[in-house]
Amino acid sequence: MHMTEPASASTARGKLQPPDLSEKGGLKGGELQRSDERLFMQLMAFGGCDDARALLEYLTAADLTAVVYEDLNDPRGVAVLTLGTDPNMFVDRVRPLVAAGPFTGLRMKPEFTMFGRTYSIGYEPDLREVLLERPRRTVLNPDWRWGVWYPLRRNGRFAQLPAEEQRVILAEHGAIGMTFGAADYAHDIRLACYGLDRDDNDFVIGLIGKDL
Repeated sequence: MHMTEPASASTARGKLQPPDLSEKGGLKGGELQRSDERLFMQLMAFGGCDDARALLEYLTAADLTAVVYEDLNDPRGVAVLTLGTDPNMFVDRVRPLVAAGPFTGLRMKPEFTMFGRTYSIGYEPDLREVLLERPRRTVLNPDWRWGVWYPLRRNGRFAQLPAEEQRVILAEHGAIGMTFGAADYAHDIRLACYGLDRDDNDFVIGLIGKDL
């Protein structure tokens, strides 16, 4: 097959600029903050576990940053949270690890699997702190042993609001979360998961704290 196209179409396509996919924060040192680095997290739940500590030791020996939760509602249930800045890690390292060793024989609960990445809303005074440092500290804090994880889907009307109005609403919600964190009641993890969730959810939320 032979095809031709008008020169004007080729010229127009040549002027297209790639979209800017970076995360944006507020001004720092007089310059707008940008980052292409994000923290990815995956939560997987399993049943039939007799020794949760053995799972943590196995993952630690593999040099994997992870948290192992014991399920309040299942005496032999556990959940494993893994995190890293390279999404390839979850395929190249996490996947084979949870298919071997002490995970062999455990029953996976795919309905509780969650995966997402940190994101910004554009006002953050320290973008790296929000995207990488704070979420890592939060989930790895040994004094905050309680964790509640759940998916969240935005109302369709929210998606139709102007981008600036969406940012204002998200900033207000973030401020509420900060008050709970300042009082050490709970510390939140907010991950974007659109396009990554089997039920078409938009976010993964984690509430972490020393008390339930």
